Amino acid sequence: MYMKKSLLIVAVLLTGMLFSGCGYNKMVSMDESVASAWAQVENVYQRRADLIPNLVETVKGYATHEQETFTKVIEARSKATSMTIDPKNLTPEAIQQFQEAQQGLSSALSRLMVVVEQYPDLKANQNFLDLQAQLEGTENRITVERMKFNETTQAYNAFIRRFPELITAKIFGFDKKAYFEAQAGAEKAPEVKF
Repeated sequence: MYMKKSLLIVAVLLTGMLFSGCGYNKMVSMDESVASAWAQVENVYQRRADLIPNLVETVKGYATHEQETFTKVIEARSKATSMTIDPKNLTPEAIQQFQEAQQGLSSALSRLMVVVEQYPDLKANQNFLDLQAQLEGTENRITVERMKFNETTQAYNAFIRRFPELITAKIFGFDKKAYFEAQAGAEKAPEVKF
């Protein structure tokens, strides 16, 4: 009886030492960091989506006959906000779909800004200027959070591919996560006019 208890205690201690030395706990922490960084990316994209209805309403007050443009912006917003990704499924395909939905919204916003050009009174409206500044700040936040996500993901991916951690990663299903990548043509800066 004493021998069985001793063997059990030794087995528990060895198992604890094995798992603490193989990086399992660190993998769990790093996986959670990737999920947290992803949540922050979604958070800033949601902030952008939340600003859009107010922007559209402000522009509508001046450009009532631009209904098609307004409809496209609202549809693109709806598509972008309905696209969510489970942090456990950060595959290149899933991130690509997310990016495409967000790019559709960016394109619709660009068309809305072209409409704004035709209305000098709108460009002088304080509410519009405030919304425009908030949207610009949000776009900057999106860039920062995407960069943080990629850095966190890179650290996680590198860790699970190192030896001996790669063995633990394979056993427990810690898979490589995808990154945000630049859109085709992103090397050329867009021309934005307000």
